[in-house]
Amino acid sequence: MSEASVFEASMTVSGPDLKAVLWDMDGTLLDSEKLWDVAMHELAAELGGVMSESTRHAIIGASGPDALAMIFGALELDPTPAALADAAAWMNGRVTELFSLGIPWRPGAREALRTVRASGLRTALVTNTERVLAEQALDTLGREHFDVTVCGDEVPRGKPEPDPYLRAAELLGIAPEHCLAVEDSPTGSAAAEAAGCAVLVVPCEVAVPVGPRRVHRESLEGIGESGFAAAWRTVHA
Repeated sequence: MSEASVFEASMTVSGPDLKAVLWDMDGTLLDSEKLWDVAMHELAAELGGVMSESTRHAIIGASGPDALAMIFGALELDPTPAALADAAAWMNGRVTELFSLGIPWRPGAREALRTVRASGLRTALVTNTERVLAEQALDTLGREHFDVTVCGDEVPRGKPEPDPYLRAAELLGIAPEHCLAVEDSPTGSAAAEAAGCAVLVVPCEVAVPVGPRRVHRESLEGIGESGFAAAWRTVHA
């Protein structure tokens, strides 16, 4: 049996039920995209340029390496390994400073986390943010809300590739088709969809296109356990 077959055989696949909720972090649970926005614009200035609105929107939800590549491309800078490493270090340092001042929640997110946890569904945090910054954010989110956490620097490829969501499903021992991902960006929604998850889309900074495996909702406010189950069933109807 191949490694992929062994993995598939180990998944919990019996029954047409929602078994896990996989949470994105920035822009979904925490209103941290605004803090990243500050850091991104400051980084562009440090690099001698100005970040356009279109570049900033394209970066939302991207992994660290992808975001830096887009910034360097937009500013027509030579993306040497040394220059990218310096920019990454500067960015992580600045975001650490901004996170330390306090990270606001997205509307309804705190209550939604508690609702899912109390329901008995398995949970995962699935973020493109690197582990060192995610750990800082988890001080706000509460580690008790997640069975597992997967960060962007812990998988071969970050979102929009499916790797982070596939890894979370693997760690939970649940097939992706029994998972509902909660996302705010086109990048994250594409990653969850490619992994085989149903996607509950709650846009934050940019619009997210509709898709056959996506259910849109304006906010997490007022969503109960039945709301998550209904979103999953809508995709699997």
